[in-house]
Amino acid sequence: MNILIKSATIIDSKSEFHNSTQDILIENGVIAAIGNTVKNPKNYKEIKFDNLHVSQGWFDSSVSFGEPGYEERETITNGLKTAAASGFTSVALNPNSNPVIDSNTDITFVNSKSNENAVTLLPIGALTVGSKGEYLAELYDMSSAGAVAFYDYKKPISNPNLMKIALQYASNFNGLVCSFPQENKIAGHGVMNENVTSTRLGLKGIPSLAEELQVARDLFLLEYTGGKLHIPTISTKSSVELIRAAKQKKLDVTCSVAIHNLYFTDEALTEFDTNFKVLPPLRTQDDVDALIIGLKDGTIDMVTTDHNPIDIEEKKVEFDHANFGTIGLESAFGALQSILTTKKTIDLLTKGKARFGLEQSPIKVDNIANLTLFNPDTKYVFSKENIVSRSKNAIFKNETLKGGVYGIISNNKAVLNS
Repeated sequence: MNILIKSATIIDSKSEFHNSTQDILIENGVIAAIGNTVKNPKNYKEIKFDNLHVSQGWFDSSVSFGEPGYEERETITNGLKTAAASGFTSVALNPNSNPVIDSNTDITFVNSKSNENAVTLLPIGALTVGSKGEYLAELYDMSSAGAVAFYDYKKPISNPNLMKIALQYASNFNGLVCSFPQENKIAGHGVMNENVTSTRLGLKGIPSLAEELQVARDLFLLEYTGGKLHIPTISTKSSVELIRAAKQKKLDVTCSVAIHNLYFTDEALTEFDTNFKVLPPLRTQDDVDALIIGLKDGTIDMVTTDHNPIDIEEKKVEFDHANFGTIGLESAFGALQSILTTKKTIDLLTKGKARFGLEQSPIKVDNIANLTLFNPDTKYVFSKENIVSRSKNAIFKNETLKGGVYGIISNNKAVLNS
């Protein structure tokens, strides 16, 4: 692939060209030249867009596609197409398929479905067999096949001894253990945040305590065992404080927050729209403020779309019976830019790679071209026309967002939005 990108503002703090407008010549997937005016004697295809900005390729640490077993929700092929259209050059795929991805063979299958794609797919293996929380899955075998982490998606490990053993065992091969932050006996049959709003709406609540007890437990186990722990999608003020204290102790822990938990509060559920039924639930403004502070001071390591396609039959039902989850890839950039600066948005969308085994690729000559192309100033109302996913359960539908994606250049391929 040979391309000349014209007049692009580079947003990459690890590049000497950060905050400058340059031409970027790419030959055979490698950055061959960067300069104010790069000539094109070989007549390569030129890329020109209004207010074009370029950064390192974006990464999402938590996406679900459904395949195998739930292809009506999403396929791997269309999921990767959605990721590319949304500006992501790499995504970590959750194991919540049917069957659950819990073996060497399953990891190999997922990798085979994503070969030769512009988007790099990083499979996450289930932590326990069938994600049932009873016995550890084949962690080492999955790691050998390419699994980048181990996680029972949205299913907390209730047995603390099992989590202890998982951390100890995975540390033998530097494996990353993920633990969903919820104590199910406290959460009960809750469907939203337990607060004044849940009482007013007559819906069962999930108290913040359900998350914080699990976070505290897992941090104690990490301190005892060592190992590497990732806590995905935290949502409360106290969780931020617990993880901040753990990092001060130099524990090897990272965490993420879902973008919708930064944007919405539980007040958004007033109309009983099931697209707002997510897990962890939308919390209070105090929680949102604490999460944003946690992002700014580095307590929270990365953001995620927590992209989870759910078909209409499981969403267009009574709120109590609807499935948890929202799609989020397509709206990620515009939503983040609506609450944070462009620089911070790009920083968060490119962080987390090293934790999941990916190398950074700064925008420098002789580096592999792993780029996202975007316009940070575009404003639009997010609608069904912006959705590439097969499922349409979008929490950001009808929201005014800021920032549009032109496409990606990755794995020696260019995928550009028309």
